[in-house]
Amino acid sequence: MRVLGIETTCDETAAAIVERETDGRARILSNEILSQIADHAPYGGVVPEIAARAHVTALDRLVAEALRKAGCRLSNLDGIAAAAGPGLIGGVIVGLTAAKALALVGKKPFLAINHLEAHALTPRLTDGIAFPYLLLLASGGHTQFVVVRDVGDYLRLGGTIDDAIGEAFDKTAKMLGLPYPGGPAVEREALRGDPERFALPRPMIGRPGADFSLSGLKTAVRLEAERVAPLTPTDVADLCASFQAAVVDVVVDRTRSALRMHRDKVGNPTALVVAGGVAANASIRRALQRLAGEAGLPMVAPPLALCTDNGAMIAWAGIERLRRGMTDDLGTAPRARWALEPRAGVPA
Repeated sequence: MRVLGIETTCDETAAAIVERETDGRARILSNEILSQIADHAPYGGVVPEIAARAHVTALDRLVAEALRKAGCRLSNLDGIAAAAGPGLIGGVIVGLTAAKALALVGKKPFLAINHLEAHALTPRLTDGIAFPYLLLLASGGHTQFVVVRDVGDYLRLGGTIDDAIGEAFDKTAKMLGLPYPGGPAVEREALRGDPERFALPRPMIGRPGADFSLSGLKTAVRLEAERVAPLTPTDVADLCASFQAAVVDVVVDRTRSALRMHRDKVGNPTALVVAGGVAANASIRRALQRLAGEAGLPMVAPPLALCTDNGAMIAWAGIERLRRGMTDDLGTAPRARWALEPRAGVPA
């Protein structure tokens, strides 16, 4: 089974071909990603109109290149999948429209993929883990704990009530004059800083549930920066180190609580999984690895190239759904907001 996956929900244009072999193993035959970081860097964040135009310019070429590198033609595919949301609506429309056209012309099944579900299922592409598992999905736009019980069957345990983790990193970087994207910049500065110099808060630690709140931490960084201004390179490094240490402490505490909730509601998870762009942060990975070891669980994180947005995760989610007959019609609408668990009543 081979599926083409298209991803255009934010500032990466991506197309990939993934194959599921008869023995159940997955192979990524091609995975083309075009980053728009240089286009958005002057603005310190993603500009939706620029992102949408860049997707229009690049997508046809990336799809053709993905097919070429996979050594297949449209006729060799078993399905066409595209991220239908959540995301920047202009970009979502570009990828979804292209996928519908390919499905129509090629007379192939069409699969409208929830971008969050694609992140949630990526560990099954890379590690073949069994259900149910606990997922921490952490990126620039999303931070939530989800019990992944099956394809299309998710239980949301908690999430952020204000800023996502990646958003907090990006905004902290901008406050401190660091380049975009902010997450890697803060992590680099933190490596040479003193994490104990600034006494920053750890919001929500010790509270029941698995929710996050990071706006107060971000405000505390701003107040400390104003107190010691003008900032020296050492000040910036120490602020980054102190901020990152606070985030790590919060993530560990909230994950520990989410693991308890998983056991109470569903039973023991097969693994602790972290996915999304924030999963690339080495300090967060190490802390979650230690926590998983304490809990007697494997900690699974996709390779760094599959933590950020990519077409392979969309293609794999398409395969998972296609195998269960969960196809979509060509009238499926793009969605700027799309909760992973429909019953949760909480926007994605």
